[in-house]
Amino acid sequence: MKMKSGLLLLCVLVGLSAKAQNWGGGVDDTNLHFGFTFQYLSSEYKILKKYDPENGINWRDSYTGDLDAGVLGPGTLNAISSEPSPGFGIGFVVNKRLIENTDLRFTPILVFNDRILTYHYNKENVEKKVSSTLVEFPLGVKIKSDRRNNFRAYVLGGAKYSMDISSRKKTNNDLIDNPELKMVNNIRNYLSYEAGLGFDLYFEYFKMSPEIKLSYSFNSVLKEEKILNRYSYPIDKLMLRHVTFSLFFE
Repeated sequence: MKMKSGLLLLCVLVGLSAKAQNWGGGVDDTNLHFGFTFQYLSSEYKILKKYDPENGINWRDSYTGDLDAGVLGPGTLNAISSEPSPGFGIGFVVNKRLIENTDLRFTPILVFNDRILTYHYNKENVEKKVSSTLVEFPLGVKIKSDRRNNFRAYVLGGAKYSMDISSRKKTNNDLIDNPELKMVNNIRNYLSYEAGLGFDLYFEYFKMSPEIKLSYSFNSVLKEEKILNRYSYPIDKLMLRHVTFSLFFE
């Protein structure tokens, strides 16, 4: 229902902006301008599991305690999955015009997002939540079409640096004695590459830009810990994927 209402509102705004050519607040008349953004995102992991039969490593192995105790059990783990998890972000925009149809964009964002890993055992499923509060610093190049009345399409590509500012105490497995309550932790800093598309809608005093973007981490975001637990042991790598829908106001 919310998605339908949002699409209806977007269609109304497109209709209003198409009546006559608007000034757009003069954002295209300056070499440098600013704005702000709201984001809705969906994130999930691509899970690469450990499997090395020559050295006796099998992601299906389960156990009752920490690995330092060497308590391995039978292969009761059937699968590990990651369903898309929602999140949201707020931030601002710094846009620098390079040439007529190409801009350099810096869009720092504060993102709130929980990711879910589900462990499918023979008799039960166990969910482990990976909570994160991120400060992200995307830097990208925006390539725009020529303006047609109050509409302009664009594509963009670039990279972003992400830093998790969540409390370390909340994710410290050393403070948790019960093996069933151990967590799967992510590294605090990582890089991702991004690609997306969108379009600019010009109004009299501002420009609004709906945009959809895909991002993928360059490397695994799984944190390597000295003492593995039953939830981190089966995983070799966790690659993080984001699909982000943004509204920019400039």
